[in-house]
Amino acid sequence: MTQDWDAGRLDSDLEGVAFDTLAVRAGQHRTPEGEHSDPLFFTSSYVFRTAADAAARFAGEVPGNVYSRYTNPTVRSFEERIAALEGAEQAVGFATGMAAITGVAMGLCSAGDHVLISQSVFGSTISLFDKYFKRFGIEVDYVPLANLDGWAAAIKPNTKLLFVESPSNPLAELVDIAALADIAHAKGVLLVVDNCFSTPALQQPLKLGADIVVHSATKFIDGQGRCMGGVVAGRAEHMKEMVGVVRTAGATLSPFNAWVFLKGLETLNLRMRAHCANAQALAEWLEQQPGIEKVHYAGLESHPQHALAKRQMRGFGGVVSFEVKGGKAGAWAFIDATRLVSITANLGDSKTTITHPATTSHGRLSPQEREAAGIRDSLIRVAVGLEDIGDLKADMARGLAAL
Repeated sequence: MTQDWDAGRLDSDLEGVAFDTLAVRAGQHRTPEGEHSDPLFFTSSYVFRTAADAAARFAGEVPGNVYSRYTNPTVRSFEERIAALEGAEQAVGFATGMAAITGVAMGLCSAGDHVLISQSVFGSTISLFDKYFKRFGIEVDYVPLANLDGWAAAIKPNTKLLFVESPSNPLAELVDIAALADIAHAKGVLLVVDNCFSTPALQQPLKLGADIVVHSATKFIDGQGRCMGGVVAGRAEHMKEMVGVVRTAGATLSPFNAWVFLKGLETLNLRMRAHCANAQALAEWLEQQPGIEKVHYAGLESHPQHALAKRQMRGFGGVVSFEVKGGKAGAWAFIDATRLVSITANLGDSKTTITHPATTSHGRLSPQEREAAGIRDSLIRVAVGLEDIGDLKADMARGLAAL
């Protein structure tokens, strides 16, 4: 690999390299100082050589940094690495995952447009579209995630976007991304996939036909529950609008957070393999325990879309959800009896977390909306971390004993 410090770029030699190499090397910039680690740029503004240079950069006539709200070298390194891992032309960082979803809607939709969303998405995503975007004249409807005929039938002449999570939060439902992309494109509609649960280590929706990928980098991309951030990836023509949203609305990804995410990406594939292994073992164990009514994990042969998961994913993810006997009281008793895992609604951490979706992540939804999404009072979600699996099973046994 050439040390092309003058150009400040190292990724010109990375064409055709493997995923793990991209996760460590893609998007890396070096200054003339020759630092080995990714540099962290703490600055709000940049100095221009001349007034003409400043004018040219502000006008976009020449490349270069303008203002850190939307041009920062550390953030750009993170964006370029995500783009490489997802197989995208470009990626754009945002302050949070929800800011990234907001950016997609603001950048690509107008009053009078129609958006179709899966019933099985994060509760805040539903609140965002129902409470806020409907105010600005965007029509919103919901479709069962796996029902391809339902998607095709629900598309209208003014439909602009289909938005899905696959696997979904928290029930690990899937949709055939390639088939749904065909349905969308036949009607001139864009398909947006929230890839937060899988990360590009397990699934690359753009290669399956999706147009745009969204991440909450707060989750598995960070991997240790340290920072908040989001990112959108896709074709340059669509990402131009994402840059416009960041530039004008200011939902800016912090350079420090971007630097933390760059470090997280270096171990992403290793961590996801470990998350998957622990989640698979825990799901299989839970399925055999009395007191457990149902386990939701695509790695189980009992999962109705297990074959689809094997076809379009390289691993089944680190989130296991299950239903216990006793409704809400049983779920809360189970959660309160655990001692090792953390009671928190975050996920994607090296530490295992446990939560009650009906009263946390999906608590702002109406009972009818939760029922439509399959979020029952008896449901518990565990984001399986990197602890010893024997210790995790022992902690889940404490929960079972409390039922």
